[in-house]
Amino acid sequence: MVKENLSDYRQVSEKTKFLIISIFPVASLVLSFIVSDFNEIISGLNKIIVQPDVLLTDYIRVGGLGAALMNSSILTLINILFLWKLRFHLGGLPISAIFIVAGFSFFGKNIFNVWPIYIGGYLYAKYEKKSYNSVIIISMFGTALAPMIFEVANALSSSSYLGLIFAIIAGITAGFFLPPIAAHIIRAHDGYNLYNVGFAAGFIGTVVMSFMRSYGFTNEPRMILSTEYDLFLKIFLSTFFILLIVIGYFLNDKSLIKGYSRIISMTGRLVADFTYTAGFGITLINMGVMGLIGLAYVFISKGIMNGPIVGGLLTMVGFSAFGKHPRNSIPIMIGVFIAGILKVWDTGSTTVIIAALFGTSLAPIAGEYGPLGGIIAGFLHLSVSMNVGVLHGGINLYNNGFSAGIIATLLVPILDIFRRSDE
Repeated sequence: MVKENLSDYRQVSEKTKFLIISIFPVASLVLSFIVSDFNEIISGLNKIIVQPDVLLTDYIRVGGLGAALMNSSILTLINILFLWKLRFHLGGLPISAIFIVAGFSFFGKNIFNVWPIYIGGYLYAKYEKKSYNSVIIISMFGTALAPMIFEVANALSSSSYLGLIFAIIAGITAGFFLPPIAAHIIRAHDGYNLYNVGFAAGFIGTVVMSFMRSYGFTNEPRMILSTEYDLFLKIFLSTFFILLIVIGYFLNDKSLIKGYSRIISMTGRLVADFTYTAGFGITLINMGVMGLIGLAYVFISKGIMNGPIVGGLLTMVGFSAFGKHPRNSIPIMIGVFIAGILKVWDTGSTTVIIAALFGTSLAPIAGEYGPLGGIIAGFLHLSVSMNVGVLHGGINLYNNGFSAGIIATLLVPILDIFRRSDE
């Protein structure tokens, strides 16, 4: 079985994998010039850069659709180029990192605010005498703290230049310490939260924001959302998801199901690389299927597409190469939906919808403890995700990853108790 898995993993060349993963950012680049002219894109990018980026700041609303598409395209292509130059094998983890960058580049990450995190990660690798290959994926995920740059600059100095220097130093420092913190904190949830770096970033963001509040700094939560591109975004994303399935079909010996049982049978608990265990083709099919399931949830919830929802869908698709599949993700979404009906929030609101999409970070719980365990996890996740943002003030973009880490840390030992009692 091991030899068969290795053969499947190697049957698609690395060049082909990188070309396939580049489809979304290249399409975004082309579309940006179709929906906006060059001057509008440049003006929009400038607006995106100078705006505070705390949750929820929709770049489509801030800078326009063309600028948001361009921002996502540039950041995603640069990260793909990094991985190509570092000769990365494009497995499940780097795929999930690429898609999370693409998604959050619609709300929170921009072509200016992410680089101190990368510099910090690079310096950490040099300090530890490690290859940057061992750190860059964590740096990609660690750009969850990108909004901290603006907030620190705003808090520490009235001088824009001096504040910017402080902010860059703070970002580099966070990027430096994030790898060891993320490696340590996985012990708390024991691999049941797929957004482990989001959990670590939540603690860093909480400490940073608490420190700034100690000196009188306050920031207000934001809810800047677009509404005018709902149909366009649904058509664009559904086309991309279907394309992933079609490409996967041809790479998977013209089969939509060959090897899918391997994926479905996995709990999704870290580390679960579907490209290795099942093959690249069927992984693409799973990614496309999960994207369509996410879109179906948006339709059922009567949600309106915007930057954060796009980010949630792309993140869900990326992690469908690294832990998520229909069997372990749908129960989480059902739990969030039920919670939305029974609690005080509107199931069609952006915050509830992204809680369901990002909440599939808890998919390993459903994979390990069954649908009921997943529904309970999703039900609890909505409450925590709606309230935990006050701790980090929105400077951790992976608010749901922070929430999921808390839920997994508390819920898994409880579920273990009941499972042992049934044995």
